[in-house]
Amino acid sequence: MAKSARLSGFPERLPAERVIEKKVIDILEHTFALHGFSALNHRAVEPISQLAKDGEIDKEIFAVSRLHSEGAERSPLGLHFDLTVPLARYIADNANELSFPFKAARVQPVWRGERPQQGRYREFIQADIDVIADAELPGHFEVEIPLAVADAFARLAPLGVPGVKIVVNDRRLLEGFARGIGLENIQAVLRCLDKYDKIGPEEVAKLLATEAGATEEQQRLCLELAAIESYSPDFAEEVRALGVEHPLLDAGLDSLTTMLRAAHDRAPGVIVAQLKIARGLDYYTGAVYETQLIGYEELGSVASGGRYDSLATVGKKTYPGVGMSIGVSRLMAFILDPESGISATRGTPSAVVVAVTDEEGRAEADAVATALRARDIACEVSPSAAKFGKQIRYAERREIPFVWFTGGESGHEVKDIRSGEQTPADPQTWEPPEADLRPRVYKA
Repeated sequence: MAKSARLSGFPERLPAERVIEKKVIDILEHTFALHGFSALNHRAVEPISQLAKDGEIDKEIFAVSRLHSEGAERSPLGLHFDLTVPLARYIADNANELSFPFKAARVQPVWRGERPQQGRYREFIQADIDVIADAELPGHFEVEIPLAVADAFARLAPLGVPGVKIVVNDRRLLEGFARGIGLENIQAVLRCLDKYDKIGPEEVAKLLATEAGATEEQQRLCLELAAIESYSPDFAEEVRALGVEHPLLDAGLDSLTTMLRAAHDRAPGVIVAQLKIARGLDYYTGAVYETQLIGYEELGSVASGGRYDSLATVGKKTYPGVGMSIGVSRLMAFILDPESGISATRGTPSAVVVAVTDEEGRAEADAVATALRARDIACEVSPSAAKFGKQIRYAERREIPFVWFTGGESGHEVKDIRSGEQTPADPQTWEPPEADLRPRVYKA
């Protein structure tokens, strides 16, 4: 097949890059398991009617059709663009088989038909955790979710991933504040405040006037609220000082201060309240989260989410939930940048190449490889019985550290091709150094 043109937005990793990506995924899955999240894997497609908002086909959805289908599909399908909509469907389908509150973790691809750019792709990997309840969802889960994500990033730090700042807010706080100052178009207020960082306070004030009908005094109060940022639960005093009262405001403040108290004990310096954060999706009803890599804020949010009280429904029954999604592929855009200094020791899993003296001796080489694999040492047999120099160069190109020589007067020997040291070895007992046993990810 002739070399094909690359498809923009559909990344394919080189072997060493995939080693790094797989390590990141392994750490995330391990962390989620430590926090009690059950691993799921959603199907790739959902009915477009479920993916589309209010019956409208979103331009981000990749539609799926059969080339040789007999007639039109009864229910047109599309690739899912996040892992929340599939989770809602999964909960509805399997509610009778699940124990609630149900804690779910998924690490898998999603697809969006948007313009590719740094850290944004058309096919990418997300890592999601969610807690779903079948009645009331206790507020402590809104605290647990970002702390689990903070733990995951702390476990990525030895790879060279920088620290994160998880910015949090509460939709109830925002809605209660807006209603407390006499504004009724809550969605407009949220949209305006969410643009604070992009367009600045002056432009937000203009938008509040035109889109939410805010007076100059209401604009002033909204902007003073949006400017509040704190790692301490004492921020509530700043909010109270604005003189606004509403029951939803009280509920949001209580939830957010509880979160910051817990964060102060379990992840100090990671979670910060930013009262301008609203998140664009309209199904969030409580806590909302966004996450930035410290020193690389221009990359955008690498993890986000929030609480949703009515995303999954079965008849009259509603399943509230809270969750966060880590953009693994967006994170990889930072990790694979040469300036990050993050590398893999090699792209191949093999620690050893077993040399072949001649084709008649290949069976002996295969026996050595079998003995090594039985002890979980990844290896491969040389593809040809070329001169030993060529077989060593083959190992060098594959970045495999050891070459095994069978038989001979001195018996089996293994050569470290980096140092040139060659020593006797027994297939039943020899082991490479721990650092060479499998590919490692490190920061230079």
